[in-house]
Amino acid sequence: MSKEYQEGSVIDPSAKEQLMLYPLEQTQMVSKEFKSLQIGIPRENSEFEKRIALRPEAVEILTRRGHQVVIETNAGLHAKFEDKDYSEVGGRIAYSAQEVFESDIVLKIEPPSEEEINYMKPGKVLISAIQMAKLRPEYLKAVLKKKLTTVAFELIQDKVGGMPAVRAMSEIAGSTVMLIAAEYLSSHNDGKGIILGGVTGVPPTKVVVLGAGTVGEYAARTAIGLGTEIKVFDRHTYKLRRLKYSIGQHNLYTSTLDVVTLTEAISRADVLISAIRSEKGRTPVIVTEEMVSKMKPNSVIIDVSIDQGGCVETSEITTLRNPTFKKHGVIHYCVPNIASRVSRTSSTALSNIFAPYLLEIAEKGGVDEMIFSNKWFMKGVYAYKGSLTNADLAKKFNMPHKDLGLLMAARL
Repeated sequence: MSKEYQEGSVIDPSAKEQLMLYPLEQTQMVSKEFKSLQIGIPRENSEFEKRIALRPEAVEILTRRGHQVVIETNAGLHAKFEDKDYSEVGGRIAYSAQEVFESDIVLKIEPPSEEEINYMKPGKVLISAIQMAKLRPEYLKAVLKKKLTTVAFELIQDKVGGMPAVRAMSEIAGSTVMLIAAEYLSSHNDGKGIILGGVTGVPPTKVVVLGAGTVGEYAARTAIGLGTEIKVFDRHTYKLRRLKYSIGQHNLYTSTLDVVTLTEAISRADVLISAIRSEKGRTPVIVTEEMVSKMKPNSVIIDVSIDQGGCVETSEITTLRNPTFKKHGVIHYCVPNIASRVSRTSSTALSNIFAPYLLEIAEKGGVDEMIFSNKWFMKGVYAYKGSLTNADLAKKFNMPHKDLGLLMAARL
């Protein structure tokens, strides 16, 4: 650069133009509220749960931003992530569950056991599923006694009122159920010995789906792609209309839950997918035992709503080790948490949701600030520093609760 330019006395136009083409260094703005987080990822011990909350790529992003991530050894094993995958990107491997649960924020898929809750320090934060249908009052009492702030990730909404975690897992479950159906229709699994779909000169497989929500939508997409004859039933006409619009198939048969029509459709079906969920409490029984008894021998029922009790009267919870049983000659698949069957895909989907939450928590200055500045995140909070804050849980277990909205107003 010329001396004249340095002194500011003469500016050569060509030099000025050249200067404009070079990138200039600039300090990055850092939020004054930024808080470094210590995040614990424990190993899942439930036989139904094979996922992990954060994949290695997410851990790398967090550690590069100055956060500490502690992962229990072998936590990612079922999702095919090894300890070295995490340690190589800055994660710290812990060899005891207690060490992980002593973190400021514990991020877990399944709700922790009471023993695991006892590992946590008072006033810390737990982000996990809550699983309303399985929840016991002893769990809530343990959480409240520790004065934990607990967030149910399946209740967290996005800014337009959707539930990102539920949507992601429902998409995966809906796509997976048809693959399961194909597996158990095969002769190898003592099924009907038919292909899921249609081939030239052979009538297509008949599939009935109960529920036009996300699971039903993705099950229908997969079934249509395979060439099946599919019928979708739901209580609400607007959901059926939205489904037809979303899929864009004019030959998709839809119907409200008329008992006569449903009974006839089920009696002809090769596959029945039950995907009706209840917003509160147990899923109502839609398919009676009598309906099941009229189904074809070796046809398949997959009850996706089994984690809420199931809407098929003959359904009973099964495990990944022993996933099926027969009743009235019909194969029943009633494993809760179908998304865990494809644990790596599910872990990646959840990690893509959780990592941005954690980054925003840090930028806001902590979990409290995140809760009280984002109503959509507040929706997931069911206990706050020793107080139950979810009205539905308080009513279910006859326990007192505090309104988080009032606590927020008190902070203003």
